[in-house]
Amino acid sequence: MSGSAERHQSKRVIFEHPVAAQLMAIDGTWRRECNIYDVSDDGAKLAVGSSIEGLQLTEFFLVLSSTGLAYRHCKLAWVNGDQIGVIFLKRSKKAVRREPRDRVV
Repeated sequence: MSGSAERHQSKRVIFEHPVAAQLMAIDGTWRRECNIYDVSDDGAKLAVGSSIEGLQLTEFFLVLSSTGLAYRHCKLAWVNGDQIGVIFLKRSKKAVRREPRDRVV
């Protein structure tokens, strides 16, 4: 299967107008403005406003809201000029919702 076919296995939603978002390092040391052009359950195609050269793109966040409360954990799939493809990383099955460990009764 070609790389192009692998990238498009799930249904994509193509936006009529790009949606503003940000890329952010896992540790918060960098941010880049970007626009989302299309999205699927598995990933998205973005255009980045400034250079991504030298950034750690093994894992990062795609921040979808101005408050930072809506985001996706990503890794870089491909680069073509100012456009990049990102793959959404899934939570491991070991991940559990955070709940207080000590409950006062």
